[in-house]
Amino acid sequence: MPFSAEDLVANPKFIDAIRFHAGRMRGMFDAGPRVARLLASQQRWLLTQTAYALAMERDPADSTSGFTAVRLTREITSRKVASRNTVLSFIDELFTYRFIAYEPGAERRRPRQFEPAEISHQAMFGWLLSNLGGLDLLDGGSRVAHVEARPELIRILQPRIARNCLQDPRWREPAEHVALFLWNDAGGLIVDHFISRVDLAGNDTERLVVGHVDSRALAADFLISRTHLQRLLVKAAQQGCLGWEAGGKKPVLWISRSFLEQYSQWQAIKFAYVDEAFHWATQ
Repeated sequence: MPFSAEDLVANPKFIDAIRFHAGRMRGMFDAGPRVARLLASQQRWLLTQTAYALAMERDPADSTSGFTAVRLTREITSRKVASRNTVLSFIDELFTYRFIAYEPGAERRRPRQFEPAEISHQAMFGWLLSNLGGLDLLDGGSRVAHVEARPELIRILQPRIARNCLQDPRWREPAEHVALFLWNDAGGLIVDHFISRVDLAGNDTERLVVGHVDSRALAADFLISRTHLQRLLVKAAQQGCLGWEAGGKKPVLWISRSFLEQYSQWQAIKFAYVDEAFHWATQ
């Protein structure tokens, strides 16, 4: 049986799965920052996953299927994830950086069909394995080995995951404190960075120590402005998500346990859909 979101939240090892996934996403960012940023905020995550799902669902016998500007716009705007102009700008960005290309012969055809470039396939496959690897940590499973042996499974796994996440308002619209980060540029990377460093062995019932954070270096690392990062951290501090303790020569950042719990509950929704898709596809 696949894990439910409730099973995952109740599992004391689930934080290890989240940290594993965070580390893998950071590795993906270090290897290719521009493609990794497509999954670094909630809006772009939903746009990217939906576009890829449409491409995987392409039926050559149906000229209206697959990834087209019209279909992606309809999927995204119907759930108020982004405006039509934002969707079109996103597609232009994908095309400019060669993350997608026209299907052979589609340059003059209407509607124009897009297909992911090899770098996009590799990135999405890495994302899928990262999630499956986190689940394997919980039960000693062999999900990663199974999909690595049958990489074509991504064509049915990813669309099922993406559509379930897009349709579920619990995932699509994160709780307030999580949304504060996730609806910001590179916000997902910032949260993952903090959680990957957090000291889980502390005895404080309300706070978890992250350590010293150099905002200038972190902003440069994630290709965002320092002003943008500082504004985000100040707003998060005002809402009680994080704060700083004076100690030694440099202040130490902490995040609240309630924020970690809220983030874990949100991540559990997606991990549960990944596990459900895996069991569905393999059984």
